[in-house]
Amino acid sequence: MRNTTLCHIERDGKYLMLHRIKKKNDLNQNKWVGIGGKFEDKESPEQCNAREVFEETGLTLKSADYRGIVTFVSDKWETEYMHLFVSKSFEGEIKECDEGVLRWIDKEELLTLPLWIGDKIFLKLINNDKQPFFSLRLEYVGEELISAILDGKELNLDVVL
Repeated sequence: MRNTTLCHIERDGKYLMLHRIKKKNDLNQNKWVGIGGKFEDKESPEQCNAREVFEETGLTLKSADYRGIVTFVSDKWETEYMHLFVSKSFEGEIKECDEGVLRWIDKEELLTLPLWIGDKIFLKLINNDKQPFFSLRLEYVGEELISAILDGKELNLDVVL
């Protein structure tokens, strides 16, 4: 089992997204994802989030809201607990990322890009201020989302997607 962070950095109705096209054997190959990565030993979620954002973008977070935890279960990959953050407060200049291409993507356009299906669920949740913190379990067979459980309740995938 691994722990990771994912941060959606927001500016002017857009998120800074990473198009994962540079690494070989990448489980996110060709997908658009937020900014983040694996915990290092002894890191808290907040420390990992800040470090990963800086390493991948060159930006320093001034603050970030801890919005939820996503449990990814897969028949192909190790189970992952992803700690999800949103930040509107940062400084610095964006640098080139060795894992993919960074782009500011309009929130409305984002859902039309190649994403994991489950990402569409948590993107809707982080854009809903009425749901300040959530626990989301996503189960995949290959790239097919077969189950989504939000705060202990099964979601009807035909309705949420």
